Order: sequence, then structure tokens, then C-alpha cells
Amino acid sequence: MEKDSIIPQHDAPYRTVLIFGPPGAGKGTLGKFLSSAGNHFHLSSGDIFRGLAPESPAGKLYHKYAGKGLLLPDEVTIQIWHHFVHGLIATNRYFPSQQLLLLDGVPRTLQQAELLKKYIHVEKVIVLKIKHAEALIKRLQRRALIEKRHDDMDPEILRTRMKVYTQETTKALTHYPQSLISEFDADQKPLEVLRDVLVSLTNLLTH
Repeated sequence: MEKDSIIPQHDAPYRTVLIFGPPGAGKGTLGKFLSSAGNHFHLSSGDIFRGLAPESPAGKLYHKYAGKGLLLPDEVTIQIWHHFVHGLIATNRYFPSQQLLLLDGVPRTLQQAELLKKYIHVEKVIVLKIKHAEALIKRLQRRALIEKRHDDMDPEILRTRMKVYTQETTKALTHYPQSLISEFDADQKPLEVLRDVLVSLTNLLTH
């Protein structure tokens, strides 16, 4: 009966562009710009996990870790992420045969990169570089006030998240060939970062 299913089926790896950068570097802003400009699908891990029902097992686990600025266990992270993507496909919000997946916030560790191998085909890795962590902390606190993100208010939690990015997430980059990685100066204004990314990746983003 599988062939008669009215639920969209997609078993091939998702064509993916990964967006790396420390918390507050502008990954989400860039992803939204690129998705609206090129009909790609932007997916932020933060949106997935903050959307978990707090009373659910996954929600309780997430808030236990996020409240300390720490990452969820790798297997749990990828399990929640994959379940969420399946839901997007099933409800006709993401069309993997037609759209690039712009993924920010996953993978965050080398082990997550390994676990993702069977689900995604990475076509490019965008890395947003920022020199001063303290400037990012101030940026995150301003965003927290505007968007009511309580996990972005405590400076010590934010410093822990920066440390986790430096120690863990940058290691995930070693999983990918250098030829796929493009670095961009995220100390610029968001539109300037977008300009540089578009100039560098026009061929990929327009096909």
C-alpha cells in the first residue's frame, strides 16, 4: 500500500546547506533571507527545540540541558530533528525534491555530523565568523528582550554556550571537506553578509 500513500514519501538524502556560527552570529537571519530569496527551506534547530511542549518528555529533557547552556545528547537531538523534518514533508511545508534545506544549529557536535550522514547530502557549509564573543552576548541579550527568549538572558549561560560552540561545534566542521566550506565576516551588517554569501554561492542557490 506504500505506493498508494497520500503522505509525501522521500527516502533520498536531503540536499543541504549547513550554516555554522556562534550563538548570535546571525545564522537565523541569513537562513530566512536565503529561503525567501531562492525558495529554499530554512530550518533552525532553535525553533524546533523551543517549540517542544515543556511537559513532554523531549521538552523536559531539552529545558533541563538548555537551562544550563548545554547541548542535548547527540542521538536525542538527531531523533527529534528527523521526526520534525518528516512532519514538514508530510504536511507539504518542505519539498525535498525541489528545495535546498538550509540547516542552522545542527549538527553541533562531530557525533551529530556522523549521525546526520544518512539523512543529508551536504552541498555547502557556510561559516559565520565573529571576533568578539562579548559583543555577541550583548546582541543575544537585546534579542532576548525583543523576542522574550528567556534562555538568552543570563550572561553566564550565554558564555557557556559560546564555550560549547568553540569546543564542540567547531569540531563538527572537521567532518566536511575544506572544499565545501566558505567563511564569511559576520561582524558586518546582515545585508552585507547576505551580499557576500549571494556573490559566493549564486550558482548553488539559483539551481
